[in-house]
Amino acid sequence: MKISVCSMLSIFCVLSLLSFSSAANPKKTNSGQDFVQCLIRSSSTSISKVIYTSENSTYTSVLKFSINNLRFDTPSTPKPIVIVKPEAESQIQTVIYCCKKHDIQMRIRGGGHDYEGQSYVAQVPFVVVDMINLRSIEVDPVKATAWVQAGATLGELYYRIAEKSNTLGFPAGIWSTVGVSGLVSGGGYGTLRRKYGLAADNVLDARLIDANGRILDRKSMGEDLFWAIRGGGASSFGVILSWKLHLVSVPKIVTVFQTARTLEQNATEILHRWQTVAPRLPKDVEMRVAVNPIWTNLPNEPQKTVQDDGTPSLNGTKTVSVNFIGQFLGRKEKLLSMMNKRFPELGLEAESCFEVSYIQSVLLFSLFQATDSPLGLLNRTAYKIAFKAKSDYVNKPIPKEGLEGLWKVLLEQEPGRTNFLLTSYGGKMAEISESAIPFPHRAGTLYMMYMRVRTDGDTSDSIKWIRGLYKYLTPYVTSNPRTAYLNYNDLDLGLNKPHGKTSYKQASIWGKKYFKNNFDRLVIIKSIVDPDNFFRHEQSIPPFA
Repeated sequence: MKISVCSMLSIFCVLSLLSFSSAANPKKTNSGQDFVQCLIRSSSTSISKVIYTSENSTYTSVLKFSINNLRFDTPSTPKPIVIVKPEAESQIQTVIYCCKKHDIQMRIRGGGHDYEGQSYVAQVPFVVVDMINLRSIEVDPVKATAWVQAGATLGELYYRIAEKSNTLGFPAGIWSTVGVSGLVSGGGYGTLRRKYGLAADNVLDARLIDANGRILDRKSMGEDLFWAIRGGGASSFGVILSWKLHLVSVPKIVTVFQTARTLEQNATEILHRWQTVAPRLPKDVEMRVAVNPIWTNLPNEPQKTVQDDGTPSLNGTKTVSVNFIGQFLGRKEKLLSMMNKRFPELGLEAESCFEVSYIQSVLLFSLFQATDSPLGLLNRTAYKIAFKAKSDYVNKPIPKEGLEGLWKVLLEQEPGRTNFLLTSYGGKMAEISESAIPFPHRAGTLYMMYMRVRTDGDTSDSIKWIRGLYKYLTPYVTSNPRTAYLNYNDLDLGLNKPHGKTSYKQASIWGKKYFKNNFDRLVIIKSIVDPDNFFRHEQSIPPFA
């Protein structure tokens, strides 16, 4: 049901009166002890064993376990008053009640890959609800569905699907330790995006707890809220308990491929051509490009380019490597025939293509070996680094001179410190309406840009560099608004006020970049389901003031 602004304002007034009485007159205290006592008194279960404060010996290890961006793992990073790792859904309801009573913000953490730490960092007193204990997965291979609790990771989901079927998959991300819930609620893309769309495009149902503590499913929450949580950032609207996912068909054998070219090997010409070829390839092909500085050798010099202590050798020189990486849902021979016709400039050869099972392809894209056991996907620990990242969308090919200028900016960084990735769109991505879910980057988008720099050792210099790279790209990316991907959240785009009184105009500065015109509908829905703005963070959807 579409909601008019007039009816929204009427409902807003009614819901304001019906909201928790404790929210209207909160007890103004930030005492962790009082908050813990509230949890213990108010819970119908034994909640004390899942509460962690700074007085607990395991508090630090629990906090650090799911921090994957080490930029937010420092002594000066604000820490939560309390961490709760619920084992029952009712315990989350208790946390909501006590947060309202004591006027404390609540942050929700799943996999912990939040790029700006919003799920476990705040500038005001806050509590973290860590969903790690609620991660069951029920796969129905006959109906091709799966119910997945919010604490599960992609690796756990992929493993459980493979246990039941070798011809079913799910179109989500490639990094196995990413949380399912956070990824789905922001959109979620992976190797199957051109065939089946986003993870959020393949959600059938969901269960969440709203700001009033009610547990709702798709029917009881209504189609507007169900629309909002699939790509609009579910943490603005409630606590996701579980998702019902539509599983998709995959062949028993797929082909993965990888071939790299340097600037000296005509990489600029090939990448310029890739920009228009990749989005128009058949849906069974996905192809992304990793562009990064590397060390190479001067003529007639030894092959060693790195010394024993890991520092660059003096006889090395830098160039840019353009690495074409992809997957085809079929056999190698068909892929090679297609690529030779559609993209002969790449010169893809049989030696660069590998036929594997679908679950082996999942392992490869998650940086395992194809011969590794799928059990490795159950490991929740990640390759943790300190970094800053940004994203952009491109709807017109960047000219060769623009690419050549990009190489100069990338070469300012040492090899190993950056990750610049171009991900082709088209296919199913272009067939879905911009307003089907809040994620708006559909028809007309050639590819997405992801840029990242390590910040360990020289945080200010690294951030200055990536902001300079972002500025350089301005003429070549989308504009009015310049768009970005929610799951690569970037606080440089704009911030809400910490106490929840951000105006629509202020939030539009960053909101339109993530959601374009869908931002307006998200604000209307937020104003109805959470008018007091209980669920908030630095880039949460605000209600109308």
